[in-house]
Amino acid sequence: MFAIVRGFRFLWLVLVLLCIPRILYAQVARMEVIPFESMTLTDEAFLAGSEDGKHVTIAGELRLPRPGTDRLPAVILLHPSGGIGGQVADWEQWFLSLGVATFVVDSFTGRGIATTINDQSQLGRLAQIEDAYRALSLISKHSRVDPSRVMLMGFSRGGQGTLYASMIRFQKAHADAATPGFAAYVPLYPDCSAHYLDDDNVSKVPIRIFHGSADNYDPIAPCKAYVERLKAKGADVELTEFAGVNHIFDARAFARPTPLPKAQTVRNCAWEERSAGQLLNVKSNLPFSYADPCVERGVIIGYDENATEQTKKAIANLVATTLKPAPARAP
Repeated sequence: MFAIVRGFRFLWLVLVLLCIPRILYAQVARMEVIPFESMTLTDEAFLAGSEDGKHVTIAGELRLPRPGTDRLPAVILLHPSGGIGGQVADWEQWFLSLGVATFVVDSFTGRGIATTINDQSQLGRLAQIEDAYRALSLISKHSRVDPSRVMLMGFSRGGQGTLYASMIRFQKAHADAATPGFAAYVPLYPDCSAHYLDDDNVSKVPIRIFHGSADNYDPIAPCKAYVERLKAKGADVELTEFAGVNHIFDARAFARPTPLPKAQTVRNCAWEERSAGQLLNVKSNLPFSYADPCVERGVIIGYDENATEQTKKAIANLVATTLKPAPARAP
């Protein structure tokens, strides 16, 4: 019976990935839906360096920008709390137009989750880091991917995962040591309210953060403080701030500022890891919980064309200097 249920769940996962809306401005030479094993860990287990969690089969969608046998640069994309939506598909097509392969990881469907917007406790906030490391190990073995030119990019919850995946401590505990690390990290509007042990010891590759000053979902102030700590340790990190811009500024579906009255936010929370595996609410000095008084509801999200275009311009420069895709071939 378990096998049948699992089979239906995987079939549903494949259908979800295939039905993601597309913007038809990039030619795709090949698309593969690839299932892979990951681990569902609590934040406490992840922080403790444990790999003793619940085994889960998730999947990613690999798209190649052109046919051939050469190895391509790639970007792994981590979705936000709402799952894989239009903005992820937009970025996927944009990267393909640059000659970069894309691998969109679905961290939710295989775990039986549709969205965590109103209930973030459904999945640990560090779970997508585990997925990202395993996705990197997977696609690095693909015959069309150059393992030395793979970038990680994420949005909101996925942006948080992208940001902290750069930590050396987490890489040593959870990443595949036989796989080259990510060539760059690009978090969009991440939450930076947690202070982890050794979180200022990060990879010596570019980290480029993009955030709006009006973001009341994941406020920018903690990210500014974190970036200053990283810079003090010599990290190659930059934070681009867009004045008056809201959360999810790259999602064209939200052309006007859109309230999400039930969305959970930790904007007034501060967490600190005092010992490995113990994440405490700084105000109460007790283990953090989504039942804590600092957790609130009600946020605003909204698209900003200028912020999106400026972000694309900056990332295009990063792609050119770091991933170095081959020029598009003449038809």
